Amino acid sequence: MERMLATPADAEIILKLYQLRTEATMRQARAWVVGEFWPKTVEEFFAVLDNPECKQNPWLRQVTSYWEMAAAMVLHGAVSAELFVDCNAEGFFILAKFSPILEGIRQRLPGFMSKTSDMVKRFSSAAQRYEGIAKRVEMRRTARVDKPKKRVQKEAEPMVEGTAELPLEAPEANAG
Repeated sequence: MERMLATPADAEIILKLYQLRTEATMRQARAWVVGEFWPKTVEEFFAVLDNPECKQNPWLRQVTSYWEMAAAMVLHGAVSAELFVDCNAEGFFILAKFSPILEGIRQRLPGFMSKTSDMVKRFSSAAQRYEGIAKRVEMRRTARVDKPKKRVQKEAEPMVEGTAELPLEAPEANAG
């Protein structure tokens, strides 16, 4: 059952979730998962997830587990579903992004993104948000297919699209 009014405690949780997303490592991880990592196959996905030597392995785990934790809070009534859906899109984006290979991922990891999926099934506001985001994800995926890919491979690492090293720090702005 969906609640209509959020409480001040709900707002505090939403603000804390936002604050956690701004931590430097989490920002790098989110930038990579959202913007760079577009696996076309289950094998490409597990080439990162199953490879502890891959720099992006902890990033993928960190981002997906973060959004699953947040979705679990909604499912267990710790935060208003409506407020959460109004304030967050990224978990839905990630679910939509992996949707073409989700069944294959779940053959090996049955619980992968299951809390976010359950939230979409349980709350109409989440389903509506997910549907709109899924359309944008598909447009973005199509645009990526139409562009030539820039691929980087480091010695002794498998070549996986989107696993190029991200800069550790933002470039400094010219002070002139």
